[in-house]
Amino acid sequence: MSKTDLQGKFDQFIKDEPLKVGDITLNSRLIVGTGKYKSFEETELALEASETEMVTVALRRVDFDADDHLLNHIDPKKYTILPNTAGCFNADDAVRVCRLGREISNLNLVKLEVLADPDTLLPNPVETLKALKVLVKEGFTVMTYTSDDPVMAKILEEEGSTCVMPAGAPIGSGQGILNPNNIRIILERAKVPIIVDAGVGTASDVSKGFEIGCEAVLLNTGIAGAKDPVRMAVAMKCAAIAGRQAYLAGRIQRKLYANASSPPMDF
Repeated sequence: MSKTDLQGKFDQFIKDEPLKVGDITLNSRLIVGTGKYKSFEETELALEASETEMVTVALRRVDFDADDHLLNHIDPKKYTILPNTAGCFNADDAVRVCRLGREISNLNLVKLEVLADPDTLLPNPVETLKALKVLVKEGFTVMTYTSDDPVMAKILEEEGSTCVMPAGAPIGSGQGILNPNNIRIILERAKVPIIVDAGVGTASDVSKGFEIGCEAVLLNTGIAGAKDPVRMAVAMKCAAIAGRQAYLAGRIQRKLYANASSPPMDF
């Protein structure tokens, strides 16, 4: 068998279904943020290295009056731009930013993020729900950031959130997925895609998110804050593939005692 034939069989073996988010189809299940990079050039290189197909943009932090700004460095033909409401602390501001995002991207797709306070950056469930209801009525496809509370996650789904995005850990903390049990409960109850969002520090955190069954992982600081963001972007890409493939393959059952890998035989 030729090398080309082997590669074809391998590609077919590991084939995965694309992720559907509203009307958007994604082959990469790694969603990457665009904040905190040292330069626009570094942003471009890291996004390229991650092989992401969807990037988040915090519109409140884009200086549209500057001679050069972030959106000049994100090719809309290559990436789906996901406007987010980072930096909003009430429903009214979040809805306003979403409407602005629709004008810029010509898409109804938004990531809703309404924070409680600037110290913890934890989501405000009351204001988040209030904003979600308005956005759904206005025809937005909403990906909603929330805590890892299974009850709140289900409420957001029932109120029309297209995806629910529970935090692995506080935003930018790099602590990984602190409460995988809650994420598993959310996954068991959900009928919409569940995407881990926030708290990722390194590649193993990404793999863990996929291994427990999440449809995608969203991260920013884990790449942008690394000593070598471009190399970390490659690591995150590989971790996403490994974690997703491990989930689809199905891990072995954990056992208390040893179990020989070779079958016993009599001689």
